[in-house]
Amino acid sequence: MNILLTEDNALIASGVVAGLTAQGFRVMHAASAAEAEALLRTLQFDAWVLDLGLPDEDGLSLLRRLRQRGVVIPVLLLTARDSVADRVSGLQEGADDYLVKPFDLRELAARLHALLRRAAGRASSLIEHGPLRYDPVACQAFLHGQPIDLSRREQVLLQALLHNPRRVLSGEQLKDAVYGLDGEVESNALNVHIHHLRRKLGSAIVETVRGLGYRLGPAGHDEDHTP
Repeated sequence: MNILLTEDNALIASGVVAGLTAQGFRVMHAASAAEAEALLRTLQFDAWVLDLGLPDEDGLSLLRRLRQRGVVIPVLLLTARDSVADRVSGLQEGADDYLVKPFDLRELAARLHALLRRAAGRASSLIEHGPLRYDPVACQAFLHGQPIDLSRREQVLLQALLHNPRRVLSGEQLKDAVYGLDGEVESNALNVHIHHLRRKLGSAIVETVRGLGYRLGPAGHDEDHTP
């Protein structure tokens, strides 16, 4: 799951990035409203953790402006403002949840999982796709009830497909999901991860849509699909 963290306090930001990364999230940090807005235009994120006290623009103002523009990403506000009026104002401006500093990283992770469940219309974090089950909290995939060992990149790629089950995603969209703004990405790296997913979860799990990109296909070993 790709998370955008917008927080100007470097110490807090480094702790949140380290803590969420350890729990299976992929986190990109922006220290200002301008950086966050640029990243939201460029990359796809599953959720946004937004601090209100930013150096160049108030977080609520930024959120209001982006909501008016049609940005629908789930947003969790992270702030030291703890009055009821502040919480109500944040929710009215388009936030989906609110966490007051200081906070426990486990609670932040749990709230993010809850946001993502609601956004996907699920009551549980567990994602089921035919014989495939994926638990984003435990970072574990199961096929026919058997655990499947996936690398971190393979998990991010699988999650991107599972969160968009009927969409065709371009190669660039999948690269953004897996690598973000990492500069050193080999030209065939995405194809390597797709090959590994097909080998581990069945050759049809990633369907190639010629000229357009890729989409989620049926899971399971090849023999599971033979009549």
